[in-house]
Amino acid sequence: MKNISEFKSKISFLFTDIDDTLTEHGRLGPQAYQALWDLSNVGIHVIPVTGRPAGWCEMIARVWPVTAVIGENGGFYFRYAKQKMHRHFHFDEKTQSENRKKLEIIKTEVLSSVPGCAVASDQFCRLMDLAIDFCEDVPKLKEQDVAKIVQIFEKHQAVAKVSSIHVNGWFGNYDKVSMVLEFLEKEFQLKGQQTLEQCAFVGDSPNDEPMFEVFPHSFGVKNIEDFASTIKKKPAYIAGLRGGLGFSQIAQQILKN
Repeated sequence: MKNISEFKSKISFLFTDIDDTLTEHGRLGPQAYQALWDLSNVGIHVIPVTGRPAGWCEMIARVWPVTAVIGENGGFYFRYAKQKMHRHFHFDEKTQSENRKKLEIIKTEVLSSVPGCAVASDQFCRLMDLAIDFCEDVPKLKEQDVAKIVQIFEKHQAVAKVSSIHVNGWFGNYDKVSMVLEFLEKEFQLKGQQTLEQCAFVGDSPNDEPMFEVFPHSFGVKNIEDFASTIKKKPAYIAGLRGGLGFSQIAQQILKN
C-alpha cells in the first residue's frame, strides 16, 4: 500500500464506507463531515457504500452532502434529487419479504449458538439483510466466534460479510460492487474503463475487499492495518490516520489533483 501523497489522479466519483472509515468510535467528526462538503463543493460525487440499513440511508441521502447512498451491502441505492427520493432495489417487495422469513431462522440459530453476540440495534429499519453485532454494542467477540456466525449464515446458503462491527448476511447474488456498477450505469451512463478511471473507493475492513479489488483508485484509512493478515486484496493507498481523520487526509489529497 502506497502513501496517499503518491495519488495524483483526478476523479469524479468517490465511494466510501461509513463505519470506521468516515466515523471513529461510532461518531462522525467535524473533519470528515467537512471533507464531504469540500468534495461536494468542487463537483466530486460522494456516494457512501455501507452495510447500514434502509432507515439510515433514507436520512443520509436526504441530509448529507452526498449524491446518493448504497445500503445494506448493495441491496439498494437511494438518491435524493430535485426534491424527490429515488429508490432502486435489487429485489422486489415479495422477494424481500420471503428472504426476511429465512433470515429469522438464521437469527434464532446464531443467537442460540454464539453467546455474547446480539442482533444489531439498527435491525428494525433493515429491509434486505440481517446484521449480527459482535463489537458495536456488545463486548468484542473472539475471531472464532465471528467465524462461527459466518458459518451459520453460509450453512443456510446465505451470503455473509464481516465489517468492523457486524456480520451482515443476506440472500441474493448482489454485493457492494454490483450495486455500485449498476448505480453508475443507471444514473450516469458510466461503465467499463470510464468507471475505473473516474471513480475511487475508501474503506477500512474485510467486507470492502471486493471494492479494493475492482477499483485501481482505492484507499484505506489507517485502521485497515488491523486486518492486514486477513485481507488479500488491499487498497492501493493508505492514509496516515484512522477513521474519519484518515478520510479527511484522503479527501485533501484528492482535492489537490
